[in-house]
Formats: sequence, structure tokens, C-alpha cells
Amino acid sequence: MRADEDVVLAEGPWQHRQVSANGARFHVVEAGSGPLVLLLHGFPTFWWTWRHQLPVLAAAGCRAVAMDLRGYGGSDKTPRGYDPFSLAGDVAGVIRSLGAADATIVGHGWGGLLGWTLAATEPDVCSRLVAISAPHPRRMRAAIACSGRQVTAASYVLGYQPPWLPERQLVRDEAAAVSHLLTAWSGGNGWPGEATAARYRTAMQIDAVAHCALEYHRWAFRSLFRPDGHRFARRMRAPVRCPVLQLHGAADPVVLPRTAAGSGRWVAGPYAAVTIARAGHFPHEEQPEAVNAELLAHLVR
Repeated sequence: MRADEDVVLAEGPWQHRQVSANGARFHVVEAGSGPLVLLLHGFPTFWWTWRHQLPVLAAAGCRAVAMDLRGYGGSDKTPRGYDPFSLAGDVAGVIRSLGAADATIVGHGWGGLLGWTLAATEPDVCSRLVAISAPHPRRMRAAIACSGRQVTAASYVLGYQPPWLPERQLVRDEAAAVSHLLTAWSGGNGWPGEATAARYRTAMQIDAVAHCALEYHRWAFRSLFRPDGHRFARRMRAPVRCPVLQLHGAADPVVLPRTAAGSGRWVAGPYAAVTIARAGHFPHEEQPEAVNAELLAHLVR
């Protein structure tokens, strides 16, 4: 990797490797052995967002693997493939490339949406789901349709729709906009701090990452008016039958807690929802001890 990509090779009690899946290469970080727990990040982060969870899950007897999603970090930056069907195929392919038949999926934000998608469309691959700051896609779709507060909270997505200009703004001044997003979306508890923000800013400046990251949001908005979006919404009517734990920050300003409530409607298996106090959109980083306790309890259950 070039010098500006070294940020994704952070050292710690884990190992870095590349795996092939769904026609692309993916950077994964692995710790421990045992049942597979696959951790999926959201926007605007990358695998490093799970640094507090990887060693804890490994110590608990799990094989904890955090991957860079398509277009992020050390994974391939492809020209297309940023719809949930393709991205869920990436996740399923990575699980198989790791030699596992299934996995517990822990996803934050967009990673959580992919977890919901995998649980509904490929249930044999997802044995458990932990969705963090990620309502069920149909619940989010309903909130966008009828909740003015949620529409206002998610209005930033509209600014990402024009071509090229939004990604240039995202990386301007050494990606200062990333620091703004992290701070604005937190629970006002002093997170992220300069060092954490600097790492995410550096990762966003890797060639093509900003463009690829925004392609997720472009699909999310444009698909509302296209057949592929309607097809996705229909597919997500399938009930999720694996155990589901939903974690949400009590002070999340971008995906409102009231939007997350009600996601259990689409879960036919065991379901639990927990609100994390003093946390915004990134509870696994803002309040890692509380989130880790819930994760371990879910795995035990």
C-alpha cells in the first residue's frame, strides 16, 4: 500500500489479510478463534471502528473479523456494486472465503443495513444479527415517508446526490468534513477526539474512497424512485428468523431512536432492543464497554 493507505494497517492484537469474494478483494482484520463474528462498519469509518470489540470478542472465544466494505480502506474500489444486493453478496462471499458456513453479523449504520439484508435474503448465512444505529430498511423507509423529523435528520443525503462535487468537498482541507460529521453525529460526549478523527480523515483521503462511500448514499436516495429500490423493499418483507439484537444511541441525531423503534415487526425470531445512554450515532465507539457487554450477553443467549 502507498503511504497514505498505511492507516488501514493499524497494529494491534489482530492480523491483516486479503480475501476474495463476489468478484473483488476485501481487506479483513482477524482476532481469536471459534464461531465467526463478522463486523461491518458504516459511514464515514472503516474496519478500525471495531478496535474496541475485536479483542473482547476474541477473548470470549469468538473468531472476530472486521472487514472493509467495498470501496473503503484496503478493499477494492470498484466502479459499481454499491446496492444492498451486491454488498450483501460481498458479505456472504467473505464468510465463505473465511471457511465458515455462517456467522454472527454485527453491523453499524450501512453495515447494519447489510446485516438486515443478509438475514432476510440469505438466512442460512446469518446465524445472529446485531444491528447498531440501523433500523430495519422497511422501518427506515416508512420513517422517511411520514416523519418530518427523520427527513430533516437525514437531509444530508440530498447533498451527496450531485456527481463529483460532494466527494471533493468531503476531502477538502484534509477531509475536515469527516471531523464535522463525527462530532455532529455523536452524543456530545467529547468523542471522537483529535487522534480518532485524524485517522478517519486520513482513511477518507485514500484514492476513490470518498467517491465510493457516497455511492452508497446515492443508491439509497435514487432507488426510492426506481424498480431496483422497489424490488429491494419487497425482498425485505421476508421475516428475519435468526436472533436479533438492536442497539441504538439514546442521543443519535441522524437516525432517530424513534425511527429504530418498531424494527421488531419484521423479526420472527428472538428480538431485543437496547438503548445505549450517553451515545449518539456511534455507540460502539462512544460507549464501548456498554456495547461490549450487550454483545457478549447476546452471544451467550
